[in-house]
Amino acid sequence: MRIKTKEDRRDRIKYRIRRRVQGTVERPRLTVFRSVAHVYVQVVDDATGRTIASASTLEPAVKGALAKKATGGNVEGAKAIGKTIAERLIGQGVKRVVFDRNGFLYHGRVKAVAEAAREAGLEF
Repeated sequence: MRIKTKEDRRDRIKYRIRRRVQGTVERPRLTVFRSVAHVYVQVVDDATGRTIASASTLEPAVKGALAKKATGGNVEGAKAIGKTIAERLIGQGVKRVVFDRNGFLYHGRVKAVAEAAREAGLEF
């Protein structure tokens, strides 16, 4: 696979990560996708191929709860998403997950999602 664009580079890293990180029933995979304007988080059980929970900055429930300065494109919005997904998972009885950064660097918004989820009670 020849790397021509940033997206090609991210895909290559993503596949490398996915070889090692897999979600199970007792420990699903928490995956993060960030676009320029929004952050999306899914929790997936790879054994059954089922999405257990999801959250994004596009949802009206999350969008209304964001602080004035927080948007999907900044760290404050990413923290809100991390907290939201942790609350939804704990409500379903899931406390332990495997973190999948999806080829993005563990920095900025991706790191903010992870730290906020840990603070809200998830273990990974």
